[in-house]
Amino acid sequence: MNARIGPAERKQEPSARPPLVRELLLVVGLFLVYKLGRQLADGRTGEAFSNAHDVWNFERAVHLPSERAVQGALLHSDTLVHVVNTYYATVHFPATVLFLAWLYWRRPVHYVWSRRVLTALTGAALVLHLLVPLAPPRMLASTGLIDTGRVFGPSVYGASPASDQLSNQFAAMPSLHVGWALMVAVGLIAATRSRWRWLWLLHPLMTLFVVVSTANHYWLDAIVAVALLGVALAFIRVPRRGSLIVRSSKEPDSSAVPDSSAVPESSAVPHPHSSAVPDTVPLVSSGGSR
Repeated sequence: MNARIGPAERKQEPSARPPLVRELLLVVGLFLVYKLGRQLADGRTGEAFSNAHDVWNFERAVHLPSERAVQGALLHSDTLVHVVNTYYATVHFPATVLFLAWLYWRRPVHYVWSRRVLTALTGAALVLHLLVPLAPPRMLASTGLIDTGRVFGPSVYGASPASDQLSNQFAAMPSLHVGWALMVAVGLIAATRSRWRWLWLLHPLMTLFVVVSTANHYWLDAIVAVALLGVALAFIRVPRRGSLIVRSSKEPDSSAVPDSSAVPESSAVPHPHSSAVPDTVPLVSSGGSR
C-alpha cells in the first residue's frame, strides 16, 4: 500500500552531513587564519584613531543616534552594566559554535550553507580590518564614552592595544558580534518551522545594544556588518526546503505510476460492449424484479 510521509516523519538526508573531522579542521583552520590576519592590522595607531574621528563625524553628519544616549541608559544600573559586559565577553563565540553544531547534527544541508555564509562574511570582515584599522569609541576621548568593561568588568581586552596579545583592538569595522549574531538568527529561522522561530531575532538586537552601549562599536560598524551579510546571503542562497526532504528506505514512492498488470482481474472494469458480466453484479431473474 502506498503511503505519504507525514511532516513529523520528514528529515534531511543524512548523507548531506560532511565528515566531522574534516569540518572541525576546516572551522579551526579558518578561525586561526582570521585571528592571525587581524594581527596584521595591529600597530597602526595613528591611522586607527584618524579613521575613528572620521566615522564619529560621519555619523553625526548623517544624524545617526548618539552612542552616548545608549550608554547613558545602561549606566543607570551597575548590575545591568555587569550583565551586558558579561554578554559581550561570553555569548558571541559560544553561541555561534552551538549554532553550527546543532545544524551539523540536525540540519546538515543548512549547516553547509551557514558555514559558507559565515566564512564569506568573516573573510570580507578581515579584508576591512586590514584596509580600515579603526579604534573603537571607548578609546576616543572626544566621544564622551567610557570603557564599561574596564570600569565595571569583565573585560576581554588588555589594558592597551600594544599589550593585548590575544586580539586586535583596532579591528572595530565591521562588528562581527552583530554579523555573526544576525546569521545565527537567520540560519535558525531558515532551518526550523516553529511559530516562535522569529524570536531568534532578539539575539542580534540584544547584541547590537550590547556592542554600542559598552562603547566597543559604532553604529556604522553594525551597519557595515549587516550589509556584508546581505551580500553573502544574496550570492550563497538558502537551500530549498523541497530538496531537503527524503523518504524512508522502507516506504515506496507514492509518486510512482502503478503497474496496470498488477491490478487484480476481479477489480477490472469491463468494456462497455463486453458480454462478460462481473461476478459482483447480481443477476436479474427473467420473472422481473420484485
